[in-house]
Amino acid sequence: MQFVAYERAKQGTGASRRLRISGKAPGIVYGGNAEPQMIELDHNALWHALKKEAFHSSILDMELNGQTSKVLLRDVQFHPFKQQVLHVDFQRVDERTRVHLKVPLHFEGVEESPAVKLEGCTVTPVMHELDVVCMPSQLPEFIKVDLSQLTAKSFVGVQSIKLPHGVKAVVRGSNKNPALVSIKLPEVVVDAAAAAPAPAPAKKGKK
Repeated sequence: MQFVAYERAKQGTGASRRLRISGKAPGIVYGGNAEPQMIELDHNALWHALKKEAFHSSILDMELNGQTSKVLLRDVQFHPFKQQVLHVDFQRVDERTRVHLKVPLHFEGVEESPAVKLEGCTVTPVMHELDVVCMPSQLPEFIKVDLSQLTAKSFVGVQSIKLPHGVKAVVRGSNKNPALVSIKLPEVVVDAAAAAPAPAPAKKGKK
């Protein structure tokens, strides 16, 4: 994805406030061998770009002063209740240096799986993105997780994912294979009338 940025000359809280009033969003670009650079972006264009998954998880082409450079979105600050971006941070990408980024998980085939189609299970994702490390040229826009063979007894963890070449998952904590989905069996409804024992036959009295 590509976006256009402009140099920002004035800094400070007052300058940023005036910038937002004029329909722009302040930001910064850092990293690489260059000094951090203050930038500004068209707020509406940025707002719509932030709604796209790829803007958060892929390498972006930033056009600044007629030149294009590779950057990653690193942080966004939103207004507490207004639909407004207060500040945005980008990091320059070095093609020779590995990048660490969260990549979205796309679950496919769950509705056709035996777990759902035959066993009536409810399948709920518990992880929606995965921490990965790779070279910039190997960074995937998303990672596909095939659930078409899922059953009620299946366990799908991070180690089950077939990662693209050169991409390594980063898992923190003692659990090195956390679950990606939760599989819940259908609830069994017991008919109280049918489950109740039949009454014993009445004993005949002596004449």
